[in-house]
Amino acid sequence: MAIRVASARRALSLLYSNLAEVIHVEDGSYISYDFDQWRELSEFKQRFEPHNYDWVRTVKFSMAVPRIIRLRLFERLPMRNVKFNRRNIFARDGNRCQYCGKKFPTSELSLDHVVPRAQGGKTTWENIVCCCLKCNVQKGGRTPQQAGMTLITKPVKPKRSPSVNLELSSWRYRSWKQFLDHAYWSVELR
Repeated sequence: MAIRVASARRALSLLYSNLAEVIHVEDGSYISYDFDQWRELSEFKQRFEPHNYDWVRTVKFSMAVPRIIRLRLFERLPMRNVKFNRRNIFARDGNRCQYCGKKFPTSELSLDHVVPRAQGGKTTWENIVCCCLKCNVQKGGRTPQQAGMTLITKPVKPKRSPSVNLELSSWRYRSWKQFLDHAYWSVELR
């Protein structure tokens, strides 16, 4: 089962520490490799198909960044705590002003407290929305009701990071599809 997307640094660290192994898809078959085996295969891949991989280069060798790793030992699902930051708020709201509904580049958006801080509003997932500059000025230090405005979507804390957006149609990530399809159909709904 797919657990999470990890950085190349984290994946190679787990691989080097023998806590994970690379799962490589070759002609429809899944083959596992430890660190040394993957390093050897990487040398071959670099000579014959370097454009198919992202590479990490060291002083002595280059290694292909693995697309899929499997943990050798696993006890529980990691806790999923979504970071409360601008990027995730913009991603949650789809760069869309939550008052007028128009989509904007992030440079033309601001964050708005639905219940203003001056009226006791907190800086939380449930009280912050994307807002275009025009609507933010119009709303001012009032609640949407006081300003005669309506929220398009009620703000909520996302269960998963909204900024992770993978394009599975990309040839580089086609090996992920089976794992993510399985997760989509078999993960328990809450």
